[in-house]
Amino acid sequence: MAEHDDAMRVWELIDKIGFCMLTTRSSDDLRARPMSAYTAQIENAIYFLTDVSSHKDDEIVRWPNVCLAFADTKGQKYVSVSGTAEVQNDRDKIRELWATPAKAWWDNPADPSIRILKITPSSAEYWDSPGTIISYIKMAAAAVSNSKPDMGDNAEVKL
Repeated sequence: MAEHDDAMRVWELIDKIGFCMLTTRSSDDLRARPMSAYTAQIENAIYFLTDVSSHKDDEIVRWPNVCLAFADTKGQKYVSVSGTAEVQNDRDKIRELWATPAKAWWDNPADPSIRILKITPSSAEYWDSPGTIISYIKMAAAAVSNSKPDMGDNAEVKL
């Protein structure tokens, strides 16, 4: 039951945070870039709109294992997702995912250069703290009392 609750918390945090750094492999290097996530928990998938001419698409074809790092620094909430990515050209799904942020890159969902990155998560880890101010207070109290602070929830889950 706890693992189910932890998995649900992962999806809730991803939905709330919304943006992440998508890390891909590029030969011997790792590259990260900000992306706007669209979650589909029932499908066990996280989607992104991308452009056919981007380097990340080529990287994913060669090395499909990726990491997504979500961070809400003000709320002290973080999620790291490991998974497998694939590039898709599903025009119906593109129309379904189309939202205001996409207008910064393309005129409309019919643009033939739009592709979908589908990430199928295999595992995730989250850190869910009560917030910056409370965290600082807990750290200060722990320093004075020579104890470890309770910084909130942390769990690793299979998705």
